[in-house]
Amino acid sequence: MPSVAAVIVNYNGGEFLDRALAALESQTVKPARTIVVDNASTDGSVDGLEDRHPGVEVLRLEENTGFAAANNRAVRLADDCEFVALVNPDAFAEPRWLETLLEAARDRPDYAAFSSRLVQAEAPDRLDGTGDVFHVSGTTWRRDQDLPVMIQRGRGEIFSVCAAAALYRRGAFVEVGGFDESFFCYYEDSDLSFRLRLAGYRCLHVDDAVALHEGSATTGHMSDFVLYHSLRNQTWTFVKNMPASLLVLYAPAHLAWTALTAGALLRQGRGKLIVDAKRDALRGLPRVLRQRRAIQASRRVGARDLRAVMATGASAFAHAYGFRFARTRS
Repeated sequence: MPSVAAVIVNYNGGEFLDRALAALESQTVKPARTIVVDNASTDGSVDGLEDRHPGVEVLRLEENTGFAAANNRAVRLADDCEFVALVNPDAFAEPRWLETLLEAARDRPDYAAFSSRLVQAEAPDRLDGTGDVFHVSGTTWRRDQDLPVMIQRGRGEIFSVCAAAALYRRGAFVEVGGFDESFFCYYEDSDLSFRLRLAGYRCLHVDDAVALHEGSATTGHMSDFVLYHSLRNQTWTFVKNMPASLLVLYAPAHLAWTALTAGALLRQGRGKLIVDAKRDALRGLPRVLRQRRAIQASRRVGARDLRAVMATGASAFAHAYGFRFARTRS
């Protein structure tokens, strides 16, 4: 098996962190390195971690740099490994998870990112997702989230992997610049998968690589923090990566999604949230447009091929809207 560095970015992960590390230690194929990057936690979750989990490398940062930057730090450190396996502190990989992902990577050398079958840790009869869907409007959602766990997907191409438990070819990850650190957190995995696609790489869902996932265990599902970063970064992902023809064609859909989201949040008394997110998205556009010029200049995939792996149509749009805001109200 090729060498793999398993990476966990921790921020006040509490008891989840030990459970995630124990799951990695129980893998049938062990990672060559396990790196924990701690984003200045205050809950003591990394105190004595090296004693409890011998061999784990712990990088303690003096401030919370965000999920994106902390993962990039670890990937740069892992320059002796061919693959990086990213695992959230609230994701618990089943014993054959890494072995199964590596088998898929061996069998499909034309793919650079590999997605797991995520099962809800608190409701193991329900899926948390089987890869991520990217709609032409710029919104994303987890495929099959909240559906019965009996659904089987096999192995197949998806637009994007969810970085809660995913495997990447390190060379491809580094080639496209890793996660965009300005995102801080949320949407950074969709943005990375988009840039991998533009560079000619593909993403594969591996349904027999299974991990349990708590989901937003430290940030809170659909909290103001989650929604702000998601709504801001959604616009940056769309503007930065969409080829010009698709950007013009689907800009009205992006604006329509924004309007629907604004309406839902206004009804909940959270209108200031989307105002702040989109205001800050606009403030960041000069930087995003500079990034866009470089990304599009090196693009190796045509707009038609890219469009073929995106979700389209009002039904997909309505599904994303209804599902997301039904969960927001719950």
